[in-house]
This record gives sequence, structure tokens and C-alpha cells, in this order.
Amino acid sequence: MPMIAATESPAPSKATMIDSTKRILLTGATGYVGGRLLPLLESEGYQVRCMTRRPEALAGHVGEKTEVVKGDVLDMDSLAAVMKGVDTAFYFVHSMGSKSDFEAEDRRAAQNFTDAAHQAGVRRIIYLGGLGNRDKKLSKHLRSRQETGDVLRSSGVQVIELRASIVIGSGSLSFEMIRALVERLPVMICPKWVRVLAQPIAIEDVLAYLSEAIELPESISRIYEIGGPDQVSYGQIMQEYARQRGLRRLMIPVPLLTPYLSSLWLGFVTPLYARVGRKLVESLKNPTLVSSNLASTAFSVQPRSLSEAIARALVNEDREVAETQWSDALSASGQQKTWGGVRFGSRLVDSRTAESSASPAAAFAAIQRIGGKTGWYYGNWLWRVRGFLDLLVGGVGVRRGRRDPINIRVGDALDFWRVEGYEPGHLLRLRAEMKVPGRAWLEFEVTEHERGSSVRQTAIFDPVGLFGLAYWYALYPLHQFVFGGMLRNVVRAGKKFDSDVPVSIDSPTPHTHAS
Repeated sequence: MPMIAATESPAPSKATMIDSTKRILLTGATGYVGGRLLPLLESEGYQVRCMTRRPEALAGHVGEKTEVVKGDVLDMDSLAAVMKGVDTAFYFVHSMGSKSDFEAEDRRAAQNFTDAAHQAGVRRIIYLGGLGNRDKKLSKHLRSRQETGDVLRSSGVQVIELRASIVIGSGSLSFEMIRALVERLPVMICPKWVRVLAQPIAIEDVLAYLSEAIELPESISRIYEIGGPDQVSYGQIMQEYARQRGLRRLMIPVPLLTPYLSSLWLGFVTPLYARVGRKLVESLKNPTLVSSNLASTAFSVQPRSLSEAIARALVNEDREVAETQWSDALSASGQQKTWGGVRFGSRLVDSRTAESSASPAAAFAAIQRIGGKTGWYYGNWLWRVRGFLDLLVGGVGVRRGRRDPINIRVGDALDFWRVEGYEPGHLLRLRAEMKVPGRAWLEFEVTEHERGSSVRQTAIFDPVGLFGLAYWYALYPLHQFVFGGMLRNVVRAGKKFDSDVPVSIDSPTPHTHAS
């Protein structure tokens, strides 16, 4: 089917009324954009089907009417059933985190997806790609994003491709890199990519474009370039972020761009893995500017300014966790079991998962008994030492125990923690009330797994200043022992509940040391 580029006219009309009878296929629902789009589609009444390699990852995160099906874009045979009855499919898949040839994986994935869509009679594919002028020697990352659009169009299915620059929103990859650099570095040595121009767009505006694209009265494939009204350098974005946060930052320009060294540095001070950082830095050499106003004639969206977009992102700053995080997305290379690093730029995270043969109810039964006389499942003497030190500096220590050895409600005290979030059988989130140079949370989440249950344990720390960072990194090796041992013993205790073996809530678990 022919494709008209974004530099052409005529202009199609505005989007029509929503047809909620359409079945929408959503890939990437565990990722940043897909995870934000899912509740929007559900609220608009669409019949949503989420495709994922790990259906258990979406347990408890979708509406009652939303289907979750297993499928893999790298496995053609898995896509036929997924595509059945689908009117519109969102394609939010990339392999940038893959250790192998991510360009080849992206091409193969897109070809499988579009061939399956064509065979199933899918009316439209909506794809979010990246801005950049192909005549200016694009980076591998941007080139792959645009090649993916070409491949999706190759089978004849109509493709609406939206091309965007930096997405501004709490949890987005580019914005979290910018935020982490500004928050952590009073003095920044700025390579030449900091002066490259971009046209950032707020995540809310991206979602609005994607939603309108479903009902767009268009019959042929088109590319729409989308962006906010401001054309700014990465340095100017950093300066605006610093202004809104009340931070003074000195930026010293240097004439060199060294992707390898820059990516290693980004991997240390920002949420990025070194290999992802290198691919991202390489793409920052390319200006990403809107060159056509075609989107403004086809859509009703009025994009926010950079200042408004950053202000909106910062509204979410004090939420315990962002609605979705870029780190939740899994590349085609496989899944993550453990991740320690930065989650929202200023927040540091130790997150790990373990699978258990116990049922979700049994796994959570162990978690809801944590603290008080039960203890903390590992290194209880270390927790007591920490409580004693907390008392010395005027904190609450661990003397408070807990109100009830089994039952929990939001607002309860658990030693020097406070219950901030509680969903029976699924979630327990604790906020630290000990004296720390920042804010800290400890979260447990249980989801159903095909072999029983999956338990995720996450420690989150929002440091204040360099002392807060030093505090986290000084304790990080100890955290590996304590949090690792805690998760193992939580899973072990859950298995005892599942087999009806009594677990005493009046004595600590067998492992009471961290060495």
C-alpha cells in the first residue's frame, strides 16, 4: 500500500468519534508508552488485547475486560491467534537492550508482526518511531526505528507512523537521563551532543496522538512528525529542569563526543545500562526536529511547551513509583531477574524477583507477617543494630513492633517502617521512618505465575544531596546480602504456608545473620 510522507499535503480531517467495538492489540504493555496507553484505551471503552511474552507480568495491572495473551514477535507461529479479530494494532517493540544485533532483531520482529497482521486482516498498525533526517547519516538507533516503519508497511497493511523526539515524562528514558545528570552533578562537562537541537514532547501529548490515531479517517499509510512548540538543545532542557527544581548547575562545554566513555559515565550516574547508553548517545548526535505541520492538520492535539511538559513530569515526583518506568520494558533478549540502579533519575533502587511453587496467597501470607516478633527474615541482628543506631540519633528504632502479628492496614507501624500501601494477597509497601538522608521505601509484590507465584522485592531510596548518595553506595554491598537473604527466606516461608506446615510468628526465621 502506498505511503505518503509527512512533508506532503493534502491534509486529512480531524479524528472522528470513538468506535468502542473495535478490538485493539497492544504490544509493549509492560513498557513505558504502552503501560501509559493501556489505562487510557480501557477508559475509552475499547476492547483491548495485550500481547506479551510473560502474561504473568500484567497480572493485576489490566482491567477486567482486557485480554492478556502470550505471544512473541520473534516467533511467527505465536502471532496467528494473537491477531485474530483485531482491527488496530499498536507496535511498541524494540531490541535496543539486546546484546546481539538489535537492528536485525528489529527487522525480523517487524516483518513477523506485519505479515501476521496482513494474514489476519488487521486494518491498521500504529507505530511510534523516531524523528531524524535520513540524509544526515542517522545513528543506528534512529535508523533502526525508521527502518522498522518501512518493514511494517511492506505487507500492505495501513501504517500510521508517529515520529517523536525526546518524550518528557516521569519514567521516560531520555527524560530520566536528563534529570539524573542535573540532580547529581553540580558541575557538568558537556560534550557536543548537549548542544544538538531536539523538539521534546510531553508524554500526555504522545498518548493523545496515539489515541486519536485509532479513529483517524485515513485510508493510506502516512508518517506524522510530532513534537512540542519548542526547538531546544539538550543543554537548554537541562537548564529548564534545573530552574524548575531550584538548582544551580555549571555547564562546561567540550568539543568532543565519545560515545563509549559517555555511555560508561551515563551508566554510573543515570538509569541507563552502558550498552543502552552508548546507543542512545550515538543517536543524540542527530537533530530531531519536526519538519512538517501535517500532524497539526490531522489531529486535534495542541502540544504543551517544554516548560509545561517538565512541570507536568515533576507533578509525579513525590509519587512512590511512577505509573510506568522505562526499565520495566523487556527487550527481545530476555527478562531481568534483578536490577540495582536508578529508577527515576533521583531515586535509587534494589529490585529483585524470585519464583515460588507456593500459591500467591501462601507467598503473601509470609510477607504480611514481616516485622515485629516475626523479624525480617534475614539478618535480624543487623536490623536490631540499625534500630539501636536510629534511637541514638533521635529516631523511633524498632521498639514499636507491630499492632497485630498477622493483620495489616494502611497506616500501621512496623518497627521503624509505616504501612503506606496494602493490597491483600498482592502488595505491601512500607515507608521508612528511621533517620536517613532522604526517603526510603520497601515494597513486596506477589503475582500469579504458571508454576505458582512470583515475588518481587524492591528497596527504593530517594537521596538528599551527595551525602544521601554516599549513604546508599556505602550500604549497597550490605544490602546485597540482607535483601537477597530476605527474599530467599520469604519465598521459603511461603512454601511452608502452602504445605500447611505451621510457621511460627513468635520467633525469627532460621537465618539470623548476614554473613
